[in-house]
Amino acid sequence: MELRHLRYFVAVAEELHFTRAAARLGIGQPPLSLQIQQLERELGTPLLLRLPRGVALTESGSQFLDDARAILAAAVRAADTARRLGRGERGSVAVGFTASAVFHPYLPQAIRAYRDRYPGVHISLEESNTQALLQHLREGGVDVAFVRPPYQLAPEHASERVLDEPMLVALPPGHPLCRRRSVPIDALAQEAFVLYPRPVGAGLYDAIQAACQRAGFTPRVIQEAPQMASIISLVAAGVGISVVPAAMRHMGAEGIEYRPIKGDAPRALLDMAYRRHERSTAARNAVLLLRELAHPAG
Repeated sequence: MELRHLRYFVAVAEELHFTRAAARLGIGQPPLSLQIQQLERELGTPLLLRLPRGVALTESGSQFLDDARAILAAAVRAADTARRLGRGERGSVAVGFTASAVFHPYLPQAIRAYRDRYPGVHISLEESNTQALLQHLREGGVDVAFVRPPYQLAPEHASERVLDEPMLVALPPGHPLCRRRSVPIDALAQEAFVLYPRPVGAGLYDAIQAACQRAGFTPRVIQEAPQMASIISLVAAGVGISVVPAAMRHMGAEGIEYRPIKGDAPRALLDMAYRRHERSTAARNAVLLLRELAHPAG
């Protein structure tokens, strides 16, 4: 039994007339009658009662009509779903990101742009640290991961830079360094720092440590906080100063002051990691769009 047999039968059952059904299908009446007879022989039961003027459905034929319509509708849906998945218009994409990455306008704008272009694709978001995100990428838990270097990629993965932004000094209200338009890194030698723990944010932690050591000192870290928002809150409370990605200015913490670092300033780098041989068209489209938004033409 093939789908064409079901289509032929449905046409005859709806028209209740072989000649009209044949015209509807664009085939001859004798071949159509032969196809229906073959279908009835295969099923082992008559589906139609042949009348002097047209046909009528048997009890088996009436039930078979309902089932045939359902099968044909399912076939249409299956074909449509396959085409949409093939074009990346359906499916799902899981995006992972580090906590600090979400404060840069790029990421929320990119997610919104993907939703607008592919509204039929479900997007799930996961926030974690770089090592956990890369593990989830290996396990299939995420399809695209925004991570901070340094890291090691599995052979089946690739990555590329999407953001390279300066880091700023975050100062509590009334701090003497707020009077400066920019702050050299060595001016922080006697300050108390609030920083990420290195296991949580090795990239930012190492960039800050390296910049301070090039200036001749090791930062005095008196408090660690696992979330960038927590660091900003602690700075605003006067616990210490910090060095944070420039995007943190968008957080809007009340009273906190940000100053550019004069001279040899650390950079906050963000990379996009993904699978080299991604099977999902929706995920491949996500990588292409995210790359396009990170490096717009012109």
